[in-house]
Amino acid sequence: MNVDIDVLALPAPRELSLEIVERKGIGHPDTICDALAETFSTGLSRFYLERFGSVLHHNVDKALLCGGAARPAFGGGELLAPIEIHLAGRATCEVDGAPIPVEEIAVEGSRRWLRQNLSHLDAVRDVRIVTHVRPTSPELGAMFRRAHDSGASLANDTSFGVGFAPLDELEQAVLAVERRLNAPETKRAHPAFGEDVKVMGARRGGDIALTVSCAIVGRHVANLEAYLQRKAEVRELAAAAARAITGAPLQIGVNVSDTESPQGIYLTVTGLSAEAGDDGQVGRGNRVNGLITPYRPMNLEAAAGKNPVTHVGKLYNIMAMRVAQRVVAEIPPVKECYCYLLSRIGHPIDDPQVFDLKVRPSEGKVTAPLARRIADVARVEFASVNSIWREAVERTLVLW
Repeated sequence: MNVDIDVLALPAPRELSLEIVERKGIGHPDTICDALAETFSTGLSRFYLERFGSVLHHNVDKALLCGGAARPAFGGGELLAPIEIHLAGRATCEVDGAPIPVEEIAVEGSRRWLRQNLSHLDAVRDVRIVTHVRPTSPELGAMFRRAHDSGASLANDTSFGVGFAPLDELEQAVLAVERRLNAPETKRAHPAFGEDVKVMGARRGGDIALTVSCAIVGRHVANLEAYLQRKAEVRELAAAAARAITGAPLQIGVNVSDTESPQGIYLTVTGLSAEAGDDGQVGRGNRVNGLITPYRPMNLEAAAGKNPVTHVGKLYNIMAMRVAQRVVAEIPPVKECYCYLLSRIGHPIDDPQVFDLKVRPSEGKVTAPLARRIADVARVEFASVNSIWREAVERTLVLW
């Protein structure tokens, strides 16, 4: 397997005069769609493995969330129309005449995830789940079976994946703020904080501005004064999380579109904008490293919901990130690494058409010995591409 290595010619985002980074939290409509698509894929994979001894072909990477209608109020509020979630894709729906309970796997898995992750939502009463799954195509099914019979996973698409490492200061800060606000201990201490949190970070020169959107749950807020206090607590926690990462001058705004009127604030019934204000779709949110980074290479492919055995739209994005992380971690002269992977449909996934590394070495050039070290480390990490499906089945794979 050939690995191309060259010096990274682009300036690091941290060296630019301006940089933007975004993260959509676990309760954002787009993240919910990613999570439910991946939960569906995981449920199918586990069922196939337990019943038939291997993960069968499926791609259930299409999901759409249609927001409901709500009447939030201090001390309560009500949902007037349920949130609708549509799950679509292709799957192996029967084997030797035996039907697979695809719809049951989709609906039960989705409701379980909603119950476990969205504390103010009733996963049955407040949500309607609709499935639109058709049998997998004969061509892809046949290729999947050929791969299983030969013991070699064959790419079911010609697609590319990209990844980079390490995260810079702004990227780390944005990630840390959302994680702090949605951490279990934060929710226990601050039940009024909803799970729909979004953090947008902008660095101009040496100054960082964070715009935080956090849904506030009406049943835990008595009046406007209490709402404003909850906003202040959000800001305090966000500042603490960011300060643990950066010493840069910091400005934080929380729910900045609020007016002084109770009718113009981000008050919710469920802690989600999906109850009335926003819709969602798979692939519009965080990349596999948990961030949206327009100043970095990005792939617009939706990793969530794709099968974890042969779909390079999932596998190559994960591997590109991991290769870049390992190269930087194990080879100190490499300060930054971008990884680009390209597959070819029908060819083994562990033999990419393109394996390209752009690195920023401390000495400004890539010597032959350094290139060999980088290639060796990259190949070792990439060899695990055929075992990612195990992480998916064990539910330890996080893609947002």
